[in-house]
Amino acid sequence: MPSFGLRHRRAWASLFSQLLRPSGLVCIREVHFHSQVSEAVLTSQLKAHQEKSNFIIKTPKGTRDLSPQQMVIREKILDMVVGCFKRHGAKRLDTPAFELKEMLTEKYGEDSGLIYDLKDQGGELLSLRYDLTVPFARYLAMNKVKRMKRYHVGKVWRRESPTIVQGRYREFCQCDFDIAGQFDPMIPDAECLKIMCEILSGLQLGDFLIKVNDRRILDGMLAVCGVPESKFHAICSSIDKLDKISWNDVRHEMVARKGLAPEVADRIGDYVQCHGGVSLIEEMLQDSRLSQNKQALEGLGDLKLLFEYLTLFGIAEKISFDLSLARGLDYYTGVIYEAVLLQTPAQAEESLNVGSVAAGGRYDGLVGMFDPKGHKVPCVGLSIGVERIFAILEQRIKTSGQKIRTTETQVFVATPQKNFLHERLKLISELWDAGIKAELLYKNNPKLLTQLHYCEHMGIPLVVIIGEQELKEGVIKLRSVASREEVAIKRENLVAEIQKRLSES
Repeated sequence: MPSFGLRHRRAWASLFSQLLRPSGLVCIREVHFHSQVSEAVLTSQLKAHQEKSNFIIKTPKGTRDLSPQQMVIREKILDMVVGCFKRHGAKRLDTPAFELKEMLTEKYGEDSGLIYDLKDQGGELLSLRYDLTVPFARYLAMNKVKRMKRYHVGKVWRRESPTIVQGRYREFCQCDFDIAGQFDPMIPDAECLKIMCEILSGLQLGDFLIKVNDRRILDGMLAVCGVPESKFHAICSSIDKLDKISWNDVRHEMVARKGLAPEVADRIGDYVQCHGGVSLIEEMLQDSRLSQNKQALEGLGDLKLLFEYLTLFGIAEKISFDLSLARGLDYYTGVIYEAVLLQTPAQAEESLNVGSVAAGGRYDGLVGMFDPKGHKVPCVGLSIGVERIFAILEQRIKTSGQKIRTTETQVFVATPQKNFLHERLKLISELWDAGIKAELLYKNNPKLLTQLHYCEHMGIPLVVIIGEQELKEGVIKLRSVASREEVAIKRENLVAEIQKRLSES
């Protein structure tokens, strides 16, 4: 038994005397209770540790991280898109990532089931935005804005099955351009199509085609074919699948699943398999059935005017009047359009099948759905499919083996000698203050070869080198990384010389 001093023996005696008293039973019970609690805590911690060891670190389904290399590609796309929007006079707008749930319901037809609802936490019922169009309409109504040309770049969320290889995600970026206000027919619509052509041409995605239709023509066609008005939305949703599945499959869905009479489906088939230009519009204006429908005639008249403007813009050959284009969203009221890439058989084997890369249309009634008095603000707009375009360009870069520079550093500050950190810090501060993008290694005494290898690896074009000799002579060595040529520049002339070289490159 260990030997205790007098003070320790007295303490133990006091403790045992307390335990031997009647109240000591309570103390023993407390000790036993705390022992049970400690055991439960340890068991809980052990279980949590076991669960953590089985935990898989990953992003949620339908989302992804973007590496620095991927962000370079993405930023180039966004710069091109936003530059075009600004060239056409648009101002930027932003709205919350989530909206009141009631603002989004009944705006998207069958797609409403894809809206992400946020958990009710005893406050407002909220949902993540499904697109940028409905929030824009809400903004116009709430602020009583009657005219606006705006663009918006932001993330949206849809609870659908993602197809990552085709650029389809649950969280993705949209780039929208919209013109709100009462104007003469088809002028804003023509500009939207011109913008789509400029962006798709500028991104050098290859040959493309923009399909155009009008919801009034579509509704008029369904009416003259004998489709009950109650089934219009359901049948439009089926027609909208014609770019993914065959007419026979669409017809089967209409008849077997949506209860449409076979002869009605066949009449629809006669129309939706037609596509062309102004000549097809003229043909439809003379059609014995469509010419009897007021809605269809209005739509055809507007499309004829639209093609007149598209010809003046020099883009009519890129546009096709396509009666199969339906665009599933409920809020469209007039012209609708969708851009697809055209591929040769060889290109189709090498590239991704991403579907449409841009789309849009006219929605004259959406703002009125938010206005208490139902005041309408006619709107037309477009959305660029950034994720799908990104998937195409990313694959092309991978195939070509092209190296992507992830920084914009223009100058690297180096030294061949020890104990020159202070001089490097003073020099780089001068460069930063002059607006030059510069870097150095975060080491007191880095080797010169290490510094030069870093420049080559990162693609930095210029190196400034300072050492004892340079310090004495009041000069800095300026080195071209590509040619490895070095020249001595007076310290006071260094910034001007760097800026001159950068402007020439």
